[in-house]
Amino acid sequence: MTTHFSGKTPRAELLKQFEQLNGAPAPPGVSVSLLSALIAYETQAARKGGLPSRVRKQLQLIATGASTPAAAPSLRQGSRLVRDWNGKAHVVDVGKGTFVYNGQSYRSLSAIAREITGARWSGPRFFGLRSPE
Repeated sequence: MTTHFSGKTPRAELLKQFEQLNGAPAPPGVSVSLLSALIAYETQAARKGGLPSRVRKQLQLIATGASTPAAAPSLRQGSRLVRDWNGKAHVVDVGKGTFVYNGQSYRSLSAIAREITGARWSGPRFFGLRSPE
């Protein structure tokens, strides 16, 4: 099926195309611009294969509420984290249930990241243990 539309495509035609592509009617009240974007996405996905299976699985888990946020990797006691910030290397040693920075113990990496930057950071993200979201 070839789908062509422009900014002048009537809403009724867009609704018809949406239903043909999705097998269900469009949600009530959806705007013409969003309808056009959805049709464009579905058309492209049909041609190019859509999202990778791992992304589809993750989205399905999120939709069903079965997904939990990715946990930071477990850190073994004795591990050392190094982060360069504003030209200075900051070293954190992992202890048993604690993190040591500049000779002081902290309960979380986020507290250390806040100490270093002066701003609220996710500690695991700041130290590169979790990718940016």
